[in-house]
This record gives sequence, C-alpha cells and structure tokens, in this order.
Amino acid sequence: MREEILAYYARGEEDARLRPGGAPAGRLEFWRTQDVLRRLLPPAPTRVLDVGGGSGVHAEWLARDGYAVELVDPVPLHVEQASRLPGVAARLGDARDLPASDSSYDVVLLLGPLYHLPERADRVRALAEAGRVVRPGGPVVAATINRYAQLHDLLREERYFTPEHRERTDRVLVDGRHPYRDEGFFTVAHFAQPDEVTAQFTDARLAVEGQYGVEGVAWLMGGVEDWLDDPARRETVPAACRHIESEPTPLGASGHLLTVGRRPSE
Repeated sequence: MREEILAYYARGEEDARLRPGGAPAGRLEFWRTQDVLRRLLPPAPTRVLDVGGGSGVHAEWLARDGYAVELVDPVPLHVEQASRLPGVAARLGDARDLPASDSSYDVVLLLGPLYHLPERADRVRALAEAGRVVRPGGPVVAATINRYAQLHDLLREERYFTPEHRERTDRVLVDGRHPYRDEGFFTVAHFAQPDEVTAQFTDARLAVEGQYGVEGVAWLMGGVEDWLDDPARRETVPAACRHIESEPTPLGASGHLLTVGRRPSE
C-alpha cells in the first residue's frame, strides 16, 4: 500500500465520516450501503470477510445483525479501532494477498480496496483473491468511486468554479487517476466507470449479478442535510434511491457504486 494512502487514513478521519454527525454525503453513503447489503447478503449467521473494512463502521452493524465478521485492513489504526467492536475480529492484511484459506467465507466485501489500487492488474488481483476465499456460489460485493464523483461534488460545493480545482478535476476525468497532493481533498485513488468494474469482475472469474448506485442523485440536491436530520424524511430518501439504483442511465451519477458478483459453483 502506498505511503500516501496509509498516511491519509492514519489521520483517523474515516471513522467519523460515515457515522451519525458526519457529513451528509457520508451518512447517505452509509445508510444506502447498509440498505443494499441487507438485501443482497445471505441471512445470518454466515461468515463475512470485510476486506479493507477500515475502522469497522460496516463490520459493527453486520456483527449486530448476527454475522460472524472478520476484518482485514492495511492501516494499523483501523485494525486497532475495529478490534474494539463487539463480535468483530480484525487483523492487518492486503486485499491482493488475503491471509485466508480457500473457500473459507460465505461473503467477501471489498468496500474500500478497489479505489485505492491505481493499477488495473492490482484491482483484478484483489477481486480474484476475494473469489478464492469465498465459498463456491458465494457473493463478492465491491465498492468503487464513480468517475464523475469529484466533478459532481465540486460543482455542488461551488469549488469547480476555481480554475485550479477545475483543471485538476478535468484531468481525473481522462483516465480516472486521482494523484496525491499535499493540499488535496483526497489521496491516491482510481475513479471508475461502471462497465470498467464489471470487466474486472469478469477477468477475476466472478459472475456479475448487478450494480447498485449508492447515493443516486440525492447527494447532489440542496436540502439533503435537512432531509437526513428529519427521521420521517430520512426513510424516504433511501426509498427514492432504490427506484433508480440499478437503472443503467443514472449509474454514474452516484458518488459510489456497489457491484456484486459470485464465484461460480463447482
């Protein structure tokens, strides 16, 4: 893992980003990821490997739901944080070389690794490793950041009107490569097109079952902060997102995309 990425996450900001009280886009990402996973995963109790699971934000609720959760992450701080969570076993590890035996899990999640592997070969390798350790017929669910997420985000925050920000954002649109910058908003990453992800699943010998836009267009709309703080409206926003979560035309409008595939049954 590149030092710039490790240093970025060593700040300890990732845990708060997705929890209540964090930025609205992060909370929406959390609730919608939870919403989609609860519909996709086999019922508990089953074994889940959360690869690149960060501080355990998703591992925590999965354990509460009755899953046997193990988390692997390359950031020592994340492993320390996740280890404190009830029902979660956490250890250091790399998505490209998982410390697990073949067919040892019922579900494998990669909700972070793919967008921090700039090279395609490494992304395919991580998916292939997930396919190796999941049981035959088991699901592999991976999150990616959409190619136009930064463009949409900076437009929403009105930072795209600054020439420097606009130039840097437009450069990322060419090939999806987000470079490291000391004053940058994010660290080294790859922003993917939806069909790019399905091709990588196929190369890793995973049969693609579907793709789900996480935030839809809701994260770009004014007023989302108030909607998420209102308990009555909060339930309506994910419900609205479900209507278009797999509609091909707006897939790229979401900030994040979930792609699900399965290891073929043997």
